[in-house]
Amino acid sequence: MRYCLLLVAWVGGPALADRQSFPPVDQADQDPSLVAFRDELLAQVKAGDTEAIVTQVCPDIYLSHGGGGGPEELRANLVLDPKTLSEEVRGNADALRDQYWTDLENTLSQPGYFDDEGEFWMPHQWQITLPASLDPQLAYFVTGTEVSLRQKPDRNAPILGLISYEIAIIRDFQDGAEYQRVLLTDGTQGYMHTDFLWPMTGYRAAFVKSDAGNWQLCTFVSGD
Repeated sequence: MRYCLLLVAWVGGPALADRQSFPPVDQADQDPSLVAFRDELLAQVKAGDTEAIVTQVCPDIYLSHGGGGGPEELRANLVLDPKTLSEEVRGNADALRDQYWTDLENTLSQPGYFDDEGEFWMPHQWQITLPASLDPQLAYFVTGTEVSLRQKPDRNAPILGLISYEIAIIRDFQDGAEYQRVLLTDGTQGYMHTDFLWPMTGYRAAFVKSDAGNWQLCTFVSGD
């Protein structure tokens, strides 16, 4: 089941809608075999065991909206040979590789849900259906409980409200900034700490049970 975010209007100004909260519920406990698989895979990720991870994925694992996918593409992403990169980013190969591993671990650590086909998806907020009128690139999920919405981008600025598990809209995300200017769905505006904002087009992952009854990682992708 997917949850629908109801925006009454999105016309370039403040959004007009009731605020909705989507507290995380991890459905993994419904299947002990999935919990065991996720724990094992996370342990392999934390250990940096590329070859063990590759054995746990689908033959056609989906990794990008333009690539061919498959275990070899995943291995290449995890190893990230600088020779495969353009000159512009070759010097950042180590940072890019480390970020990929971090994104994989963070995504697999999130609470998730079973879809109508029995696939298990993470993070849980991926089940929120955004309105067609909202550019998904602008939508972020507040990942904490009672996260401070501040008047200014400063940890000592007055608190306008405490926000838990809501959609926030960011028109101009500032890379590297500690705080982002956000718009909540009822038009409330303020600043929130970047650490609590997960892009709705960010990484998500899916586990699928094979015909043999074994769980496998079959999706790890970001984007629309």
